[in-house]
Amino acid sequence: MNESLSSEEKNIAVISYITLIGLIIAFVMNNDKKHAFPSYHIKQSLGLGLTGLALGVVGMIPILGWIVSFLGMFIMLYLWVVGLLNAINGKQKPVPFLGAKYEEWFKNN
Repeated sequence: MNESLSSEEKNIAVISYITLIGLIIAFVMNNDKKHAFPSYHIKQSLGLGLTGLALGVVGMIPILGWIVSFLGMFIMLYLWVVGLLNAINGKQKPVPFLGAKYEEWFKNN
């Protein structure tokens, strides 16, 4: 656990993983101070949300899309839990599989 993180930074990072509303709240809370740790987790959470949205769109395709979407949601649940645990434990690690891509996509934000 990183002891140099304030409880505010950890709280913002954790809030970012709690639904879309939590992501928006975390973004607003971090907007003034721009702490690096919560910003990192906000970007990871945003990536997970967009990936979930893409899976929802794929799920509109009959049969094959349903299967991909169904299996993808279990993977998304796993990624969400890993991201949330990283935030709780003060770790700035990308979520498995897609986390490095999220870092690349949102590096300028």
